[in-house]
Amino acid sequence: MATFQEFQPKDIVTAKSFLNQLIDVLQEDISGSSSRRKYQHFVTGGIGPGITSSLFQTVYDQDFTLQTANAVFDTTVGIAPSVDEFSNSGIAYETGRGSADSAGKLLFPSSSLMMREKIDIYRQFSQMLLGDGGSLFKVPLQDGTPVDAAMFIAFKRLFSRDQIKRETLAMRFYQSASHVSISGSSVDNPPALDENGVTNLNTTSLSGSSIFTDLGSATSKFSNVGGQYGTIVDSADSNRQVGLMFYDAGVAVFDLKKIVSGSQFMSGTIDAMSPSGYTVLGGSGTETAKKAKFIPDFITSGSIDNIVDHLCSTRFSSGSLTAITFQNITNINSTLIFCRASADSFNFSSNPTYVDNNGRIVVIEPGQEQTQDTFTYATSIGLYDNNDNLLAVAKLSRPVEKSAERDLTFRVRLDF
Repeated sequence: MATFQEFQPKDIVTAKSFLNQLIDVLQEDISGSSSRRKYQHFVTGGIGPGITSSLFQTVYDQDFTLQTANAVFDTTVGIAPSVDEFSNSGIAYETGRGSADSAGKLLFPSSSLMMREKIDIYRQFSQMLLGDGGSLFKVPLQDGTPVDAAMFIAFKRLFSRDQIKRETLAMRFYQSASHVSISGSSVDNPPALDENGVTNLNTTSLSGSSIFTDLGSATSKFSNVGGQYGTIVDSADSNRQVGLMFYDAGVAVFDLKKIVSGSQFMSGTIDAMSPSGYTVLGGSGTETAKKAKFIPDFITSGSIDNIVDHLCSTRFSSGSLTAITFQNITNINSTLIFCRASADSFNFSSNPTYVDNNGRIVVIEPGQEQTQDTFTYATSIGLYDNNDNLLAVAKLSRPVEKSAERDLTFRVRLDF
């Protein structure tokens, strides 16, 4: 009879499995101000009260002040330093970018805001996902059109887990903002604004929604420094490619020029270096009067908070519909240990307290030697190291009878 038994190599098997979890992010979670957290890291001085802004915002699954709130993803925007490595071109240069100062800091006109920060954000994601802060995102990444202005969505580890499952990502996004009447042709006669100077920059979009998905990525697999990735397309036209999904990193990159209507007039209040601390994009007396567009006017003139607020509160709309959905993948590495109890093993208790008056372990009740067979009930299994240190205990859901007539094998599974 044995109370301990050594494992043989054949008794230990390793296995790998996957667990998927469906994640749904509602429109109201993204659009709501209480479920979207800001971090005021950017502060200006100079004219007026100055400007404060986040560099990114975090979307939660409920009011972020509650202890039960979970961060779902971070979102921000970035601008490429240049869309052509051989010439100075792109939004950054169209904005009026000049040379750099003696410290290497890029210079921009006062009508733009946070341009250096937007370029640095683009470079940060480029460094992480492409392996080079000077590289450009392209859609498709191999030989596509450079992404000049990007919206980044970085899913949190709690929801993305080990990676995003291919062909499960879908995002409902409104390419058109709320429509604004711009009748008239005079630059000094901009569209009428309400008493708060608000138009479509912070008016919830009601039409022009599209579904963007990574359909087809299961058959077109690519990998880069940032891990596996696929192309995001318009579900209504799979040939129209609008972004990239990096599955291992859990980061989606969208080309704003492709997911936002470029010809639509944009108007509303944004932060500005002025005595009042704000200006009206597309308003009377401004450079963008009656001609402001999302790109390049709003993306360069607005702060990151202005832009992210607009994207989250209007372009995802507000309601109980699903705005973003995907499935994650959790990799489970398992060690399967087969604990074998042969017919002649573990048939009586080795409990040191179960002894007779002479200190001998009681195997069969006194007087029953001729009529009773030895047996036990297994209730737990202990795993020991080479020095007899107890490492883990596996508890059975119910006691299992063990006798000389039974050959049992218990499978213990350790997941990590």
